[in-house]
Amino acid sequence: MVLTLILPLRAVFKLEDLITQHHIDNMCKITLATGSMVGYAYMMEFFIAWYGANPNESFTFINRAFGPYAWAYWTMITCNVIVPQFFWFKGVRRNTAIVWLLSLLVNVGMWFERFVIICTSLTRDFLPSSWGYLSPTVVDIFTFFGTFGVFGTLFLLFIRFLPMMPMAEIKAVTPQADIHAGHSRH
Repeated sequence: MVLTLILPLRAVFKLEDLITQHHIDNMCKITLATGSMVGYAYMMEFFIAWYGANPNESFTFINRAFGPYAWAYWTMITCNVIVPQFFWFKGVRRNTAIVWLLSLLVNVGMWFERFVIICTSLTRDFLPSSWGYLSPTVVDIFTFFGTFGVFGTLFLLFIRFLPMMPMAEIKAVTPQADIHAGHSRH
C-alpha cells in the first residue's frame, strides 16, 4: 500500500530528492520479505489442516484451493506470493512504473485474501443444503467502490492539511546537514 501511494505522490509533487530510489528499493525488499512470509503462512495453513486430521478443516482448505472459489484463491496466491518474487531482480526494483504496477497487484491480492476468507467460509456451511455462491447486490458493489472514494478523499485531505514530509527528514537532505559542507581539507 505504501508503494502504491508514495510513487504517484513522489511523481506529482516532485519529491525525488526526498523519496529516493534507495527508499523505493528498500520498500521493494520489504514487500519481497512479507510476500515470502505470507507464502509460508499459506503453506502452513494447509499443513496444519492436514496434520490436525480434522476432516472439516481439511475440507475447508481443499475447498478454497479447488472449490467454486478456486479462481479467487489462485488470484490471491499469485498476487501475494508470486508477484513479490519479481522484486528479487534489481532491474525491476529500479523501474518505478513496474514497481507501482506490482504494488497494485499485491493490493489486489490482499483484497482477495479477505474475499477468500469471508466467501469460502460463508458459502460452505456444515450442512450441504445451505451451500451457495455469492451474488453481490447493487448495494454491495456501490459500497465496494465507495470505499475507494472515501479513502481517496481522506488521503487527499491528509496530504493537503498535514505535512507530507517531516521537517527532520527535509533538514537531513539539505546541504547544511552535511557535516563536511563548508569545510575544506588542506
